[in-house]
Amino acid sequence: MATKLTYLSPESYYDTWESRIGYRLVLGGRRHFAYYEPGTLWPFPLGPAMKRMEDSLYTSLDLQPGAMVLDAGCGAGQVALHMAHKGLQIQAIDITKNHVCWTQQRIKAEGMQDMVTARWGDYHDLKDMADESFDGVYTMETLVHASDPARAISELYRVVKPGGHVAFHEYDHIDASKPPPGCPPDLVEAVIRVNSRSGMPANQLFDRGVLIRILEDQGFEDVEWRDLTENMRPLMRFFYLLAYIPYLIICFFGLQAYFVNTEGGVVGYRALRRGYWRYMVFTARKPETNGHRQRRNE
Repeated sequence: MATKLTYLSPESYYDTWESRIGYRLVLGGRRHFAYYEPGTLWPFPLGPAMKRMEDSLYTSLDLQPGAMVLDAGCGAGQVALHMAHKGLQIQAIDITKNHVCWTQQRIKAEGMQDMVTARWGDYHDLKDMADESFDGVYTMETLVHASDPARAISELYRVVKPGGHVAFHEYDHIDASKPPPGCPPDLVEAVIRVNSRSGMPANQLFDRGVLIRILEDQGFEDVEWRDLTENMRPLMRFFYLLAYIPYLIICFFGLQAYFVNTEGGVVGYRALRRGYWRYMVFTARKPETNGHRQRRNE
């Protein structure tokens, strides 16, 4: 585990043919997990379940209609449009040019130009955005792509108004050097490889509690978190079943580097079952003044 990893850029990851085809055919172009009641076995239809995850994000953000909100990593734009249909004014950014183009096309097709705008942007460097210009900020499984999550959170803190809310649907995991019982080191190594090949350096850094500390260190207060692992487990199980046979074939030929999503579907579910990683929502608020920071759920 001491070997220095080289991470694929998010742009390169999303531009692979496997990602382009897989996200389109399996998830309808969306780039996030779905929400189910715990214990659900049958994951279909996927569309309504994925919108329920977007509803969960909207509820976590806890803002009134008309609020100005930054979507920090909009993907193909479905989440931004879902939020806009609920009454939020959305400024969407993404570092992948294809994502921005597709989002702009969807905005025009739905006639939502007055509610959503989309352009290229990097949440590590928002110098073209004024201080305290948004009522809220969210990410939907995009902060995991940050090369410097502390810098990204610092920038998001800067552009949020005092009293503004943030919500992050992201992943965290147990310290890779101390995997839980029943989670063999080679499985942890496989998860680390998937992080590298899918451009997720922050996900590798997000041991349990790390993102909470970053939020607090940057000045956010009322930091809270909820575990949604059981709510997304049915879709992760489906990915495992879908990918298992292809995964055996690519392992036989040593082609894992070319099929990161296939490998991720199998090793990700195995690691999830063994308690190594989990799916979380983190929420926080920017203080009205430069007051004390507060940590909850300890």
